[in-house]
Amino acid sequence: MRRIVIVGSTGSIGTQALDVVEGSDGLEVVGLAAASSWELLLEQARRFGVERIALADPDAAARAAEHASVLAGAEGLVELITDTDCDLVLNALVGSAGLGPTVATLGEGIDLALANKESLVVGGELVTALAEATGAQLIPVDSEHSALFQLLEGRRPGTVDRLVLTASGGPFRGRTDLDAVTREEALAHPTWDMGGKITIDSATLMNKGLELIEAHHLFGVPYERLDVVVHPQSIVHALVQLNDGASLAHLGYPDMRVPISYALHHPDRADVPVPHLDLVELGRLTFEAPDTGAFACLRLAREAAAAGGTAPCVLNAANEVAVHAFLRGDLSFTGIARVIESTLEELPAKAVRHFSDLYEADTQAREVARAVAA
Repeated sequence: MRRIVIVGSTGSIGTQALDVVEGSDGLEVVGLAAASSWELLLEQARRFGVERIALADPDAAARAAEHASVLAGAEGLVELITDTDCDLVLNALVGSAGLGPTVATLGEGIDLALANKESLVVGGELVTALAEATGAQLIPVDSEHSALFQLLEGRRPGTVDRLVLTASGGPFRGRTDLDAVTREEALAHPTWDMGGKITIDSATLMNKGLELIEAHHLFGVPYERLDVVVHPQSIVHALVQLNDGASLAHLGYPDMRVPISYALHHPDRADVPVPHLDLVELGRLTFEAPDTGAFACLRLAREAAAAGGTAPCVLNAANEVAVHAFLRGDLSFTGIARVIESTLEELPAKAVRHFSDLYEADTQAREVARAVAA
């Protein structure tokens, strides 16, 4: 029986992970954590008989404490991980708040199923070095990275030329009149059912920029050998191009239960109640280059990745501030990229020697981004 702690259990990935656990005889949830959705967290804890829970938001934790014993704050999330006897942690928090649980998990030598891409965007080299030092395994949960992880298993060094991530293109693929995009339009993703922040990132293509940085750290591939291709049907999740001219693709209907199940059961596979791919019914699959002129966030992510150091951390922090400002109605859709670009210009990349350097860069970037967005 594999004992699992799920951090971010009330979000889209977390709730689907609980569905996977419920359908499996080999998984047991022993800890649950969320950002602030205390009522749903308590409901999940009762449903799965989980006694150890944590809430990152102190106010939410105080309300939940009236009904159950709960750990509070960022420290509570870390304590949940370090003091619970578990074999695997699924980190499904959204945003840079996921870095703390990632560091705590790997620092304890516990295997990590990672759905929080910001951990690697912000902490990249330090996070992977920590995993290597403790022997903990990093298993990606994002559909694209899970696909690459599976395609690369058993590949000999020197046989992989390029990695290709696919992008749906979001709801505005082919549009150039993006200034007047509304919150409701941006949240209407054509393929995936995700939370608000990730959905906006998909609409701006920032999600794919973050995934490029994540792939670089996960698989040790230089950025010049990482590509993005727009694929509206979201059937091909990733491709690996090999040195002999062959290309291997991972295909399947867009259903996050598949990569979640793979991460939770790895290296085994378990039955997942999703239909098998019907290529005849699909008829055709199409691909095109991303429009980095209309969608500047992908360009900015590549530039921050090339700059290295604190630049990806600044990129991520500025993006989080800008996206939340857009969701509040305080910033236009195209203003998201403008805020990010201005913040990167004001805070040039610095070397990263310790996690404290990242927390400082994150704080500074948020202050600058808020001022730009105001």
